[in-house]
Amino acid sequence: MSQNFAVRGDHIQLDQLLKTLGLVDSGGAAHAAVEAGQVQVDGKVESRKRAKLRPGQRVSFAGETVVLVAEGEA
Repeated sequence: MSQNFAVRGDHIQLDQLLKTLGLVDSGGAAHAAVEAGQVQVDGKVESRKRAKLRPGQRVSFAGETVVLVAEGEA
């Protein structure tokens, strides 16, 4: 399943995105998912918990795909 997420400002950190979307219960759970190699950004496993994500990128986790768009384009 795919959904859009509007990025306010210039970026959002990966751990914050996972929490904001409700895909994890806490920052710790977000960090654990990234450390376990369960999160992909643009089709590649992302190992940086606080990776700066920008509009145009695609994040996949737990069967969900999130496309980042600039605020106002969602």
